Amino acid sequence: MPKGIPNKRYTGEFKQKVVETMHEERLSYKEAERLFELPHNRAASWERIYLEEGPEGLYVERRGRASAASGTKKGRPPKLDKKVEEDLIAEVQRLRAENAYLKKLNALVSERVRQEKKHK
Repeated sequence: MPKGIPNKRYTGEFKQKVVETMHEERLSYKEAERLFELPHNRAASWERIYLEEGPEGLYVERRGRASAASGTKKGRPPKLDKKVEEDLIAEVQRLRAENAYLKKLNALVSERVRQEKKHK
């Protein structure tokens, strides 16, 4: 697309009309894009959203980067509930303490075995 020309925005109603027309009249993506004067692959992406999220998915604004605060960034799971996060942090601390205890116990046992071998 040439510099300085913004992308055209389409309403959720229009997107839904395009996808439902494609289904009712059994149009290919190319035919639908030609009929509704859409850019290449636009109908395919709208149909994917329609099938995955339903018609209401077409009404969601998807422009720009997803914010990290909302947890909607691609590849990143959404933020956890505060209580769940606190429970997980407490469990990690408990497991670290347990791990440190077991390492120390292992070192003491190894030292005792070494001492016993030395005295034999």
